[in-house]
Amino acid sequence: MDILHNLALGANVALSSQGLLFCFIGVLVGTFVGVLPGIGPLAAISLALPMTYYLSPPVALIMLAGIFYGAQYGGSISAILLNLPGTASAAVTCLDGNQLTKQGRAGVAIFTASISSFVGSIIATLLVLGFTPMIASFALGFGPADYFTIMLLGLVAASTLSVGSPLKGMAMVTLGIALGLVGIDNASGTYRFTFGSLALTDGINLVALAMGLFGVGEILTQLGQKQRAPLTTGNISFRSMLPKREEWRGLWKTILRSSGLGSLVGALPGSGPAIAAFMAYALEKKIAKNPENFGKGELRGVSSPEAANNAAVQAAFIPTLSLGIPGDAVMAVLLGAMILHGITPGPMLVTNEPEIFWGLVVSFGVGNIMLLILNIPMIRLWIRMLSIPYHVLYPAMLFFICIGVYSIRSSVFDIYCTLLFGIVGYLLIRLRYPTAPLLLGFILGPMMEENFRRALLLGRGDYHTFFESTPSVVFLIFTALFLVLPLWSVFRKRTTRLRNQDK
Repeated sequence: MDILHNLALGANVALSSQGLLFCFIGVLVGTFVGVLPGIGPLAAISLALPMTYYLSPPVALIMLAGIFYGAQYGGSISAILLNLPGTASAAVTCLDGNQLTKQGRAGVAIFTASISSFVGSIIATLLVLGFTPMIASFALGFGPADYFTIMLLGLVAASTLSVGSPLKGMAMVTLGIALGLVGIDNASGTYRFTFGSLALTDGINLVALAMGLFGVGEILTQLGQKQRAPLTTGNISFRSMLPKREEWRGLWKTILRSSGLGSLVGALPGSGPAIAAFMAYALEKKIAKNPENFGKGELRGVSSPEAANNAAVQAAFIPTLSLGIPGDAVMAVLLGAMILHGITPGPMLVTNEPEIFWGLVVSFGVGNIMLLILNIPMIRLWIRMLSIPYHVLYPAMLFFICIGVYSIRSSVFDIYCTLLFGIVGYLLIRLRYPTAPLLLGFILGPMMEENFRRALLLGRGDYHTFFESTPSVVFLIFTALFLVLPLWSVFRKRTTRLRNQDK
């Protein structure tokens, strides 16, 4: 009966007029930014953050979450039609989705992607419903040492699992932690790294940092790209979107397998939907009877990454809501949004703020139904969106970014910070440094410092306090594994290369 009561409480929030309106706005904006290559959910959520200050916390989170999982739906459209992934997680969809477009079956690919995304999201939402309260009740016994070690695990996992060099990922985490130290020290009240600037006494603005790195930085990167070629897809009717009967028979197993794998990967801190999509595609290709068809227009090559990345997005809310540990950079921004709204994410969220948690969970189901309606009947609209020229889109985005940053604290200094971090983000992208670990370090760094101090105070300065509780020891072991495994992988590759040279 408790679960029914909690769902009814969540329905009162999610199905209210305001909840439905902003859920629709969120998934609509998410689909829009997903369709347009180069923007992504991070920039859109960063841009929407100032708007949420005028909304209640549950409605604000419903809208921001809608942008996140809505972008996964939209990202597959540009990947299938243009061979340009709208989001990083849709990169795998390009392999078979664009081949289907070249074969005149773009409608079938888009329909398959939409259905796979919907099923993956619903399965993961059920897992969030079941596992988040259970993990939260378990985590109620965590002490400061346990929280410090699990945050350390999340940061190390995010840096080692990110695309590119693990050393570059660790460097970005360290830089993010350093930026998070700027401002007033909560323990002593002294200024740290403010360099005499009063504007830095409150620390670096999260919205300015996120908008700069992921908004301005992406705009500067995309300005150097060539204008998209005209899109020709022909007439896409509903009948042309339906797969053949024999194709349906094998698809449902693929969707279920990929949804389960995506949910598992998404729930791990530091993984994210892109890794889930790659793993699901690799699994389906490995177990397929005809793996040579993958990359040539195989529908399972479309359904597997789409089911996995959407499941991973929903499952990423499990560690964020139950432990306060973001799974990836987008969840880190959502975590920051909770903190800005006075919400403390973690084990107490489910019990102290039930309308927020259950309202958010119910909104997942509502939002995914909206997305299914938006994607299939309105496909022609999204195709027209792809014709928006860069020289119109990006200056407008830059204008709204500056207005949004200024509206938070009415500070011109924040605009300068945004532009500065935009240049930094552009340089990091050009140098192939992952920017997501930087944001994770910025948000988790102050929380880690606080719990580190509390643990040492309770342990009277003895560092053995981090090895006295079972959860802390387990988290430290996993942290060590995440540090050692990349080095072991590099060592094996080097050994194999030297053996081949000797032969």
